[in-house]
Amino acid sequence: MSSPLPTADQLLYTPEEAAKVLRFGRSTVYELMAAGALKYVKRGRSRRIRRHELEAYVNSLELLPN
Repeated sequence: MSSPLPTADQLLYTPEEAAKVLRFGRSTVYELMAAGALKYVKRGRSRRIRRHELEAYVNSLELLPN
């Protein structure tokens, strides 16, 4: 059984939650974080992605012509 998507009013997302929201694989999110394409905050060993960083990443994606 799949777990529900995080709520829209959530401020910080784990990489796993971000992957669900973006409909990407978990490893893809970690690769984007490592490449600097998806910014995150780190507290101890935990990494969290701000909601506005997810939105900025999506807005930066190039649209393909029809």
